[in-house]
Amino acid sequence: MASNRLKIDFKYIILVFAIIAFSCGPKKGIVTKKKQQKEKTETVEVAKTEKTDEIKTPEIEAEVKPPTSTAVYIATYADIAKEEMRKYKIPASITLAQGILESASGKGRLAVKANNHFGIKCHGWTGAKIYHDDDRSQECFRKYGEAKSSYEDHSKFLTGRGRYADLFKLKQDDYKGWARGLKKAGYATDRKYPDKLISLIERYKLYEYDQEVLGAKAGNFKIVRVNSGTTIHIVAKGDTLYSLSKRYNTTVDAIKSMNSLSSNTLAIGQELKIPN
Repeated sequence: MASNRLKIDFKYIILVFAIIAFSCGPKKGIVTKKKQQKEKTETVEVAKTEKTDEIKTPEIEAEVKPPTSTAVYIATYADIAKEEMRKYKIPASITLAQGILESASGKGRLAVKANNHFGIKCHGWTGAKIYHDDDRSQECFRKYGEAKSSYEDHSKFLTGRGRYADLFKLKQDDYKGWARGLKKAGYATDRKYPDKLISLIERYKLYEYDQEVLGAKAGNFKIVRVNSGTTIHIVAKGDTLYSLSKRYNTTVDAIKSMNSLSSNTLAIGQELKIPN
C-alpha cells in the first residue's frame, strides 16, 4: 500500500515538473522574440534618421558685376576736381586723369597710406611725410589728412612754380595741350605720359567736366569784340550769368546793368555786352 502511494506521488511530482517546464519554455521564447523585434525596429529608425540628415537644399549663387574702380574714383573726386578748376584754372579733366594715373585709381600705396593722389614729393614740405620707393629707394613724399587736401596742394604746386607758367596760357578746354605741357615742364619722366593722360580723358569722357565748369560745350559760343571797352557774347546752351561772370572776370550785376536785364534768365542766341 505504502509502496503504491509512493509510486503515485512520484508520478505526480514528475507530472508537475513536466507542466512547469513546458509552461516556462514558450514564455522564454516569446520574450526573446519580442526583444529581437524591438531591436530591429530601433535599427530601422536610426537608419532613417541618418538618411534624412544627409539631404541638403542646394544654394543658388547670383552673379554681381561691381563697377570698375576707375569709375568709382571718378564719381568720388569729380566735384573736387571741378572746384579746383574754378579756383585755379586747371582743367578738371587733367586733374582727374593725373589722379587716376598717379594713384592707380586710388589703390596705390601713397593714396592709401598718405592720401597722396599725385605722387608729389616733399620738396621742402614741412608737414607729415611718407617714404616710398620711386625713381630711387625710399624717397620722401607728402602726406595729407584727406584726399581733398592732396587735390588742393596739386593745384598750388602747379600754380606756384614758374616752370608750369606756360600751361596757364592755354585754354582751359585744351586738355591735349595741358597733357603735353606737363611732360615738357618736367612733371613726369615717362615719355608716354601725355598719351596716357589723353587716353584716360577720352576713354572716360573727362572733358565733359571741363565743359560743365565753363558753362557750355567747348567752342559752342561766339565772341565779337566791338571796341576796347566792350565784348559781345552770343549766349550758348548752358550759359548762365554766373558762369559768364567767372569766364570774363566780372560780376553778375555788372553784366545785368550793362544789358538792362531785370532777371537772370538768358536765351540761346541772345547778345550780351560784357564789360572788360
